[in-house]
Amino acid sequence: MFRSGEGGRGDRPRRPTSLPASVVPWPVERRAGGAGTLHSLGVPDASRGRLVRVLSVDRPALVLGSTQPSPPALAGVEVKVEVVRRASGGGAVLVEPGRLVWVDVFVPAGDRLWVADVGRAFWWLGEVWASALGSLGVDGAVVYRGPLVTTAWSSFVCFAGLGPGEVTVGGRKAVGMAARRTRAGALFQCAVPLAWSAASIVSLLGLPAVAADELASVVYPVPFSADQVVSAFVNAQAGMSG
Repeated sequence: MFRSGEGGRGDRPRRPTSLPASVVPWPVERRAGGAGTLHSLGVPDASRGRLVRVLSVDRPALVLGSTQPSPPALAGVEVKVEVVRRASGGGAVLVEPGRLVWVDVFVPAGDRLWVADVGRAFWWLGEVWASALGSLGVDGAVVYRGPLVTTAWSSFVCFAGLGPGEVTVGGRKAVGMAARRTRAGALFQCAVPLAWSAASIVSLLGLPAVAADELASVVYPVPFSADQVVSAFVNAQAGMSG
């Protein structure tokens, strides 16, 4: 089993490359490697200002929330999945190459987009994602602005619950978000599933089989490629004022 900080290919992210997108008011960089190393990039230097990171894993990874217990099902078991703990809260996300878009967005403290309220802080970013999905032809993308919605499985699986700023389509989550806030600013971590297998993450977490049935339809897999989704997001962000 690969774990964050251990050896294995992809432990050093490749140098960022430019995205083939229109000119944007935010610096955009692309990184690729193991999920543990990508998470270890941490909060950017606030002196650089706003930043978008497009992150691509080179192997599957189960990313646990900061306070989430390690799954007993994985103890002492050899699996071809990297197990990583992120600094932000929430349930686990299964990150697989080509099956999920991962974008980090950094806003420095004091920026116009910085919001002290931890719930409202996500709203503007949800609007960008909803606009991006709409530009791809996805109808009915809605930004959720209510209180945190929990379910029987949301402490285990990110996509089983719903938080402020997250985006749904037809009542199913299409964009999941978490945030890490420091004195330097807020790092928003966004996940957009392109495919969804409840059974896979349920098995890795050692949850009962009923969880797979109940989580089978909670996600709206975005029916476009990672490159299309990223380009739509970058362009939607370019269209923001301020």
